[in-house]
Amino acid sequence: MIKKLNIFIICFLVIFNISVKSNANDNMDYVIQMKQDILTLMLAYPEYIVGVEKKDNDKVYIIMKSGKKILYDDKLNKTHEQKLENPDLQDMLEQYYPFEKNTNVMDKTFDPGRARQYDLLGEVYGNSKKAIESNLTHLKYGYKNYQFNKKNNANTCLEEVLKELIPLSKNRGDIASILYPPSGTYNYRVISGTGRLSPHSYGIAIDLKSDRKDYWKWCSQEDGSKRVSEYPKELVDAFEKNNFIWGGKWGHFDILHFEYRPEIILKARYFTAFNKNNKWYEGAPVEEETTKNYIDIIEKTLN
Repeated sequence: MIKKLNIFIICFLVIFNISVKSNANDNMDYVIQMKQDILTLMLAYPEYIVGVEKKDNDKVYIIMKSGKKILYDDKLNKTHEQKLENPDLQDMLEQYYPFEKNTNVMDKTFDPGRARQYDLLGEVYGNSKKAIESNLTHLKYGYKNYQFNKKNNANTCLEEVLKELIPLSKNRGDIASILYPPSGTYNYRVISGTGRLSPHSYGIAIDLKSDRKDYWKWCSQEDGSKRVSEYPKELVDAFEKNNFIWGGKWGHFDILHFEYRPEIILKARYFTAFNKNNKWYEGAPVEEETTKNYIDIIEKTLN
């Protein structure tokens, strides 16, 4: 009887130890992810995020230049649709954006960058229609009749895209047929079927020439996949290189849509291939003084 009891105790301790280790590993993974996300945000919005704060209840916030604090993770279990409807910063950055050119539309639950944290967008690009419009400027290259937000280098990044693509389009009919005529940039409106502002409302998105196969509500999965596969890789690459995400890589595909989202691109660029054996910030430009300062802030606050 004693022997059986001892075996039971040993088995219990082994299982309990494995469970504790698993929980510890899960918590370590979460902390690493949080640190990487916050570093990414600080690098993406260097003029607007000035600090990090951890409260006694373990809630973590980024601190904006205005003094506003934005919660990193509300710790709520959400469906995919709920994450789109009311995302925190963790929800917004949860899915890694892929740089590989896809030839089919993605799964419906894969929408990297489609969740937008509106407090953050408002702090950077304007909290009202009037404030946003005061931050708009006409593009100086390519689409000179179109306006884009001048905050956080959004307009200059779009101009860099156009400087690469417009000369290329002179000998590439497939690119020219998508660039001209564009469908628009700034347009203060809500997303159809929701109460959420469109990124076009902030002047940080551009729609290129429209095709009936461009939008998930307009066509079948098969037609959408055909349109995605035909889209020129060089065009998508030029946008991504300048911190724009492509709606063609969403399950709810929006193929004509490109959106200035440096935080989504930088996270994918720096941390997609992260190795857990390395320091949590490996992959980021750690040789730069600004990055070192951000890492120091994060380490002091979250360790």
